[in-house]
Amino acid sequence: MLRNLLMGLAVLILVIVAGAYLTPRNVHVERMVTIDAPAQAIFPYLNDYRRFTEWSPWADRDPNAVYSFEGPDTGVGARMSWSGNDQVGIGTQEIILSDSPNRLETHLDFGDQGEAVAFFDLHPVEGGTEVIWGFDTDMGLNPIARYMGLMMDSWVGGDYEEGLANLKAAVETSN
Repeated sequence: MLRNLLMGLAVLILVIVAGAYLTPRNVHVERMVTIDAPAQAIFPYLNDYRRFTEWSPWADRDPNAVYSFEGPDTGVGARMSWSGNDQVGIGTQEIILSDSPNRLETHLDFGDQGEAVAFFDLHPVEGGTEVIWGFDTDMGLNPIARYMGLMMDSWVGGDYEEGLANLKAAVETSN
């Protein structure tokens, strides 16, 4: 009986681990909003980390978070580091592509929680500019991380929606 129980447990563990490798290794999250403004009016909010707290979905979650900035004020090489409560965490973000006013890419480093690339694409549309905020990360070979990747859209997507709504309000009120 004990042998059968142990064999059943071993099979269950094997199925769970093997199942992890059937989940996607690469995770993509993306949200979009239309802002009633030209891309040239929106891009400076994204390209300058000192303006990040004007629209960031995380700024209100920890008003005591500490931000530091390195490199140029805007564009490639601009870097922001932060340290905050459990909702904000710690990490760094660096602009790695700044194609004004069309696309911005950033490299995110969350320490032990991994790295990712985020991007903003801006496209003119009727009624303003469509802004797409996206996020791509590689969950690696860790089976637990692979399962966590299945929840990434629900974890990050709501924050991106909130941030885009904040960005829309900030830009449209300033124009």
